[in-house]
Amino acid sequence: MMMKRLMGLLMICLVTGIFSQPSRGAGDLTRPHIVLVMADDMGWGETSRRGHPCLKTPNLDEMSEHGLWFERFYAGAPVCSPTRASVLTGRSNRRTGVESHGYALRLQEKTVAQALKSIGYVTGHFGKWHLNGMRGPGVPILGEDPYRPDQFGFDEWLSVTNFFDRDPLLSRQGKIEDYTGDSSEVVVGQALDFLSRNHQQPTFTIIWYGTPHSPFRAAPEDYAPFTDLDEQSMHHYGELVAMDRSIGTLRKGLADLGMTENTLLWFCSDNGGLPKITPETVGGLRGFKGSLYEGGLRVPCIIEWPARIKQPRTTEFPGVTMDIFPTIAEITGLSESTMIDPIDGVSLVPLFDREIIQRDKPIGFQCLGNTSLLKQDQKIMYVTNRGKKSIELYDLSQDPHEEHNLYSQDNPEAVALQKQLDDWIASVNRSIEGKDYPAGKVDPPTPEPRGWNQVEAYQKYFPEWSQRWEYEGWLKRNTRE
Repeated sequence: MMMKRLMGLLMICLVTGIFSQPSRGAGDLTRPHIVLVMADDMGWGETSRRGHPCLKTPNLDEMSEHGLWFERFYAGAPVCSPTRASVLTGRSNRRTGVESHGYALRLQEKTVAQALKSIGYVTGHFGKWHLNGMRGPGVPILGEDPYRPDQFGFDEWLSVTNFFDRDPLLSRQGKIEDYTGDSSEVVVGQALDFLSRNHQQPTFTIIWYGTPHSPFRAAPEDYAPFTDLDEQSMHHYGELVAMDRSIGTLRKGLADLGMTENTLLWFCSDNGGLPKITPETVGGLRGFKGSLYEGGLRVPCIIEWPARIKQPRTTEFPGVTMDIFPTIAEITGLSESTMIDPIDGVSLVPLFDREIIQRDKPIGFQCLGNTSLLKQDQKIMYVTNRGKKSIELYDLSQDPHEEHNLYSQDNPEAVALQKQLDDWIASVNRSIEGKDYPAGKVDPPTPEPRGWNQVEAYQKYFPEWSQRWEYEGWLKRNTRE
């Protein structure tokens, strides 16, 4: 049923073409290859370029030295599944039915993978999916899962339901495969194999890491620099060392395939950093994963595309994961009909050529009972804390740590911004009801999230999986005798 795959030399051979396979056919290479890479729970402060006191990320640093580095880039939500929905659709997560982690993406949504496939791209997804309504540690996605990646436009997929770790079990179009090695290196190796077979035509590749999501398990050589830290932090940062190394493997693989010049490579994280990690993960910002404060939303981001971004530079422009689809749409000439209105993102293509000072469209966030609107440097929030609701307003240009609430009903600018927030909420509520779809309603209804231990088709795997470290404790806690 399962087969072991050793990564090292085999992946090198695949990438360099020793084991060459025929491609699907010639395509229009005037359009760029596109590779989207996303870390899982990597905070804004977790790069050496950001000045982290002990973590070194030389490969991300090198990527930033050849591309566009964002000082202010935001995940679409402060938790995983919602941000992933925003990447695929260009829309705020609440519009798509993905209220929080583990919610399924509505089948009525239109995705960037579907759009690119329609114009001749070969599409692949590798790693964490978490858009099929499943909770619990990541397990291979079943071939009969109605919310599997190919339902949303992916020709090939090697994916799991949620976070995954060393020596992962993955699903290749519904068939379980057992891998050895660091999870980041595994999925990068498999993505490069996909590219080696298909790079003669335009490709769209998503690599969604399981790193550095808990539980943490790094190789000794990767956590060696952090042995003076507590065990959790030591393994957390060790996982990031391996993830950064896989970025180097990816960039070298693209170069070996002759793809570097015309490949748009976009790296970011799915939400802000984790608490209880030492040194801290968010670069001094307020809040962590799960929060709409800056520490829960602001993430590392780099875009590298040598054919278009000729000079490396840093931008202060506030970008967000909802911008990914509109940006790709402009680059590839997709029609507006490939997206569902309203779209919350904007195209960042003009930013590739010059600095843009002002973002005209505010960014809305809604997750875990809280709502926020970011208009350039002004950030207004509806916050619920222990049942108490409040309105908060911060000027991030003067108060990046969100320490001084400026909201007052006597402030006309604050009242006007609150009106914009209320209007955005009303628009989102229409989307939640399904008013954006041709049917005017949500059809079919999306299921409530559930643990995969509640799915009958998975139960035959329990005896074997209960012996695996990543599943053992969770199954004991969540499976009835």
